[in-house]
Amino acid sequence: MQITDPRINKYIAAVMPSRDRVLTEMEAFAAQDHFPIIGPLVGPFLRQLAVAVKAKRVFELGSGFGYSAYWFAGGMKKGGKIILTDGSNENRRKAMSYLKKGRFKCSFEFHVGDALEIFSQYKGPFDIVLNDIDKEGYPDAFDLAIPRLRPGGLFITDNVLWSGRILNKKPDKTSRAILEFNRKLFNSEDIISTIIPIRDGLGIAVKL
Repeated sequence: MQITDPRINKYIAAVMPSRDRVLTEMEAFAAQDHFPIIGPLVGPFLRQLAVAVKAKRVFELGSGFGYSAYWFAGGMKKGGKIILTDGSNENRRKAMSYLKKGRFKCSFEFHVGDALEIFSQYKGPFDIVLNDIDKEGYPDAFDLAIPRLRPGGLFITDNVLWSGRILNKKPDKTSRAILEFNRKLFNSEDIISTIIPIRDGLGIAVKL
């Protein structure tokens, strides 16, 4: 299922300014390697959010080769820090190379391993937590993330509409995990949440 009419996506992409050469390189790599990224329709929104909350501390649960971190970094000032996680040393190498090319004012810390185990070692508070790990871990990610956000902080989650598979009458294990996550997203008294139907659905929660 196309969450947004492809014609709308094409229009938005046409009116957007061109990305810098590093983002263009990252997008080309993702397309060639069939590597899932948030993409150029969501990236600028992440940068906007970083600016809006004056983000100084960002934690990424699932960073891949640094595409989302690159967008966040463009909205952060000197003294800010992004903590990245991924299970691949090769992704870490690529990410740090790309982020170095960006010449950002903030700093980066990349951990290789299980994102939730790494995250559990940090108390926070964080201004933004991005959740883009294996979908079956989404409910656990929610339980860890909300207590580690500062009031007014953002919990951002990708793929919450799962290409429409959440609508299946007999959802598979992965879809059930996302459905459970979405229920948590809208039933917690500690946050105000919404789902923005861009790309594959972006869940946004604000800590009260």
